[in-house]
Amino acid sequence: MKQLTKAEEDIMHVLWNLGEGNVAAIMEEFPAPKPAYNTISTIVRILESKDFVAYRKEGRGHIYFPKVKKSEYSNQSLTKLVDGYFQGSFKSMVSFFMKKNDISISEMESIMKEINKENKEV
Repeated sequence: MKQLTKAEEDIMHVLWNLGEGNVAAIMEEFPAPKPAYNTISTIVRILESKDFVAYRKEGRGHIYFPKVKKSEYSNQSLTKLVDGYFQGSFKSMVSFFMKKNDISISEMESIMKEINKENKEV
């Protein structure tokens, strides 16, 4: 799976939240100052060429929708982060974020409970 630029990710987040939409609907989700219509249209076509977005014809326009699930992209991005900066060690990454964000023991225990809960559900 290809990596996305910040602008492409921003549009993907909008589409993941909306489920689907035309360029005008995507544009409405951005705060002011909103990006230009043509900018969004161009980025959506790039996302289409990268196989992240598909469309269906509706009248004279297109309704765009994500082809890639947010969880799939998140997993791929996290794996790339762990491999690229932490030599594939999830433990090293967690340790790094704990030190940088000054996470307390109680916060870490809460995180561990959440992880254990999710593992039991799978």
